Amino acid sequence: MKSLTEQLWFEVPGRRGFVNITDTVAGLVRQSGVQEGLCLVNAMHITASVFINDAEALFAFYILD
Repeated sequence: MKSLTEQLWFEVPGRRGFVNITDTVAGLVRQSGVQEGLCLVNAMHITASVFINDAEALFAFYILD
């Protein structure tokens, strides 16, 4: 069974911010060689969260407003 574990670290300039990691995660999935299965993306810090959406242009604007 193929698997890959990778830790990513991000810093945002302010108290709240958004980082689009879609391309990074897609690249890691390709690197893993996994053809089908699950991809777990988990925020390991108590004050962090992961939003899964379709990257709408105004999404961050409405959330941060």
